[in-house]
Amino acid sequence: MKNKRALVTGGSGDIGGAIARALAGGGFDVLVHANSGIDRAQAVVASILAQGGRADAIAFDLTDGDATRTALEAQLESGPLQVIVHNAGIHDDAPMAGMREEQWRRVIDVSLHGFFHVTQPLLLPMARTRWGRIVSISSVAAALGNRGQVNYAAAKSALHGASKSLAREMASRNITVNVVAPGVIAGHMADASFDDAQVKAIVPAGRAGTPDEVASLVRYLCSDGAGYINGQVIGVNGGMG
Repeated sequence: MKNKRALVTGGSGDIGGAIARALAGGGFDVLVHANSGIDRAQAVVASILAQGGRADAIAFDLTDGDATRTALEAQLESGPLQVIVHNAGIHDDAPMAGMREEQWRRVIDVSLHGFFHVTQPLLLPMARTRWGRIVSISSVAAALGNRGQVNYAAAKSALHGASKSLAREMASRNITVNVVAPGVIAGHMADASFDDAQVKAIVPAGRAGTPDEVASLVRYLCSDGAGYINGQVIGVNGGMG
């Protein structure tokens, strides 16, 4: 029997790469997506192949609906994609009083419109298999809010409502739709924003999480054993809330 296929958007970053490796370790054939700079995605693929997993790199701009659909239709010729992990997202922080419209739109384009562009073409092929897993990566900022991130929190919290609604639409086809909302996770984004003292001040656990801690939850949600967990938003945040 062929392995199930999984797509990880933004799969070349710290969290995305960890998720891609975790899914490959769980037996999935993984498509590691990059918006640009496919070299980083190919490096993740190489690390998966070195561990005996199966993976390929793919690049497209998921804010471009036509380009995304074309790329995915080419992939569907090889069979359905039964796992989607929408991890792609960007920051462009500013207080809203000084935020440019471009900053607002670009952040929402990647996280929210990207979710639609990637997921919608894959739903019916997935439904025909009567098995699927869709996980979006959000942020603690979507639940608690964060100064300077009105755009980012808006984009990520919108995924919560979209995922809960899509879960209701797809549940009868044995497709689950969930959200994982990390807190402060070690990596280049967090390291540029928080020092150790700040992390200890805001995180009850007193430390940053690791990309692998996020990835382990995603891997579980994409397993057969998580088939009755649906429409949930699950935090990985060391007790932040």
